[in-house]
Amino acid sequence: MKIIFKSSAVLFSVLMMSCGGKEEKKKEGFSVDRAKTTTEQPAPAPEATSTRASETVDLANKGVGPITSITLAADIDQEMAKKGEEIYGQMCLACHRVGKKFIGPAPNGVLGRRSPEWVMNMILNPEVMVKEDPLAKALLAEFNGAPMANQSLTEEQARAVLEYFRTL
Repeated sequence: MKIIFKSSAVLFSVLMMSCGGKEEKKKEGFSVDRAKTTTEQPAPAPEATSTRASETVDLANKGVGPITSITLAADIDQEMAKKGEEIYGQMCLACHRVGKKFIGPAPNGVLGRRSPEWVMNMILNPEVMVKEDPLAKALLAEFNGAPMANQSLTEEQARAVLEYFRTL
């Protein structure tokens, strides 16, 4: 028993001595030592240097969804636009602000960048648009992955919002 006790004490002492002895001196402040590496970066693709998705003009793309054709009258239907403004205020204003980017893109001037069919399909069918339409995918990436919520608007309501967009 004495031998086990003495052996344990010696072993413990050896372990204690092996752990100590090194003293690290702490430096004041913060520093990072890095080796500089040189790697050749590929030139960005022409698409990457072009405008952002929210500024891209694509009037030929009709999007993915139930709307395949819309004919807009030369004059704005003021009554429909007023209904559209009310719907926009209730359903869209949480994420979209006129004249500035917010959670989503600003709606003013959208019909100068997108076809009316694309806008309607984005309002009515945002989940499928984000999965299948390249422009909607790019917008999702530009706006930090915040997908547009489906507000379950009817085609009539979406058309009214579109008419409101014509007044902006």
